[in-house]
Amino acid sequence: MISKVISIVLGGGQGSRLSPLTATRSKPAVPIAGKYRLVDIPISNCLHSGIDRIFVLTQFNSASLNKHIKNTYHFSSFSEAFVDILAAEQTPSSGGWFQGTADAVRQSLHHLAVHEFDYVLILSGDQLYQMDFEEMIAQHIKEEADITLATIPVHANDVPGFGILKTDEENNVTSFIEKPKTDFGSWASEVSDEMAAQGRVYLASMGIYLFNKKALYDLLDGNEHPDFGKDIIPQSIGTHKMISYQFEGYWTDIGTIPSFFEANLGLTDDIPQFNLFDKNYIYTRARMLPPSKISGTHLEKTIISDGCIINASKLSRCIIGIRTRIGVDTVIESSYVMGGDNYQTLEQIEEARITDKPIMGIGDRCTIKNAIIDKNCYIGNDVSINCGDKIEDGDYGSYTCQDGIVVIKKRAVIPNGTVI
Repeated sequence: MISKVISIVLGGGQGSRLSPLTATRSKPAVPIAGKYRLVDIPISNCLHSGIDRIFVLTQFNSASLNKHIKNTYHFSSFSEAFVDILAAEQTPSSGGWFQGTADAVRQSLHHLAVHEFDYVLILSGDQLYQMDFEEMIAQHIKEEADITLATIPVHANDVPGFGILKTDEENNVTSFIEKPKTDFGSWASEVSDEMAAQGRVYLASMGIYLFNKKALYDLLDGNEHPDFGKDIIPQSIGTHKMISYQFEGYWTDIGTIPSFFEANLGLTDDIPQFNLFDKNYIYTRARMLPPSKISGTHLEKTIISDGCIINASKLSRCIIGIRTRIGVDTVIESSYVMGGDNYQTLEQIEEARITDKPIMGIGDRCTIKNAIIDKNCYIGNDVSINCGDKIEDGDYGSYTCQDGIVVIKKRAVIPNGTVI
């Protein structure tokens, strides 16, 4: 039955809450865990679940994402599997940008027409989780549903950030409310004993939807409703059989700098909630990089990607991305260094030293705490980042600060001796 499923991964909007990481790239293209992109998560979940016909819908800052998809997901010529980009486009029936999640799928349905399928799995491109979609699909078929919503039990203090739903004793969705702020006590639902013991008694929509083909076409045809969460889902209650698939594993929506920061640093825990070292590994672009070289560095709860040259004094609770250079006597704590897209040549490095300019990477004798260093940054010697007085939230040109996290922008040059 998995062969009857097509998946659509939504590329998202402008991603302004994740700025400046989304200044030149879409949210699904943001690097995560040092070597992956966010879009690799839903695609890998699909492939491990036996779903190998996948469309990725893109619109804003899509060049980086398009390049990653093109260079990563290749299948046998004898297979029907594909991961294809569907960019927002002008057609005789539609001349505008995607106006929301439902509108994006509506404008892309004609591309699905050449394929045989009975079910459409709609996923977000900016979430971190591991899910077996086969179980969700099996429940959908068993209960003869038109629509299945993946849900996760959450605490009361998390309710205002989600669409919350209620189900009856037969697991049918009976009501839905988008991000309630107050008076939501009556929205508690039946959950497992483990979830109830943790106080997680509210069912939040994960933004993961499984539709029967006919139901999806019926709900999108003849209207201009832009969103699934705000429009299509609430209006389908009572007209279509809609059920909940409760997921109790790790799941987080990477929507803000703090959530992105914590999700990455959480990977350095002894037993992380999101397990990179699982048989269902994450697929990503295969790079022919050398192994990392580390000299004189004390490492504590740190993940180091391929192709790095590290001479730091200490790295503690850090994610170090591909091709990262870090100089001697540097100390970095609780930070994500994304690395680089290329190496500088020895001649370029020598020229930079002669002219007293930073080389790509992080220089000597630096101290960095609670920071995200975007790709291809040039951080000089004796630079101090986020180690002194509290920095007020705001944009400071080459870097921003949000909730105590300093983000050094992509390709930023931080001169020698700078204190941030």
